[in-house]
Amino acid sequence: MPERISLSARTAMFAPLDQTGRVEAVTKRLVDAITLGLLADEEQLPSEAELAGQFGVSTVTVREALMALRQQGLVETRRGRTGGSFVRAPKDGQAASLRERLRGLSLTDLRDVGDHYLAVAGAAAKLAAERSSAEDVERLELATDDLRGATGAEASRAERHFHLEVAAAAQSPRLTQQEVQLQGELGALLWLHTGEHAEQARDEHRAITDAIADADAERARRLTEEHILAAIDRLAELHLGLLEP
Repeated sequence: MPERISLSARTAMFAPLDQTGRVEAVTKRLVDAITLGLLADEEQLPSEAELAGQFGVSTVTVREALMALRQQGLVETRRGRTGGSFVRAPKDGQAASLRERLRGLSLTDLRDVGDHYLAVAGAAAKLAAERSSAEDVERLELATDDLRGATGAEASRAERHFHLEVAAAAQSPRLTQQEVQLQGELGALLWLHTGEHAEQARDEHRAITDAIADADAERARRLTEEHILAAIDRLAELHLGLLEP
């Protein structure tokens, strides 16, 4: 049985940054890893020196990024022989802040980011159907089952995890990094209401997984695009509703 999260998905998260010395870039990468579930609750992070080497930045930059994560309540530092920095996964209760973030976006910006994500996710599904292994498909099946009975933030993380595994199954590090970036930018908003449609989402994930397993690239792309378009439409409706008096 494969690991719950593919190595390529985690590797993409810790790939060297394009620009070194940027605390914000390291912070965002780690926030994405935690909110996407690539780093589990209570998991110990690598040492500052190891993180600096993986990201290609200085240890001072990593230290400042970890401080920012502690301030956000996403990392806890423990002292002693068994100490270190440990992940504190976010709990439910972020829906209100996400709605405020959505209110501040323009519909044009929302559609633009949505179109970008649609192109990346559709291409990833097509390539996954052409390149995935039996182990990749099994991970997709496990990720699909994560939606069983999921609600709130748990359902949103399950949705985001599924699409990240599709990108990983495409065997393209660049596509996987694009998926991570777009999930960080839009994912929490796009899948805000997954819990209300969990069974439908699970059925759609299963259909996408079946298409990938059958090596039907065009069907995998089409089903993925339809799935994401429906989520974008729901988000646009929510956005317009928030702007009403």
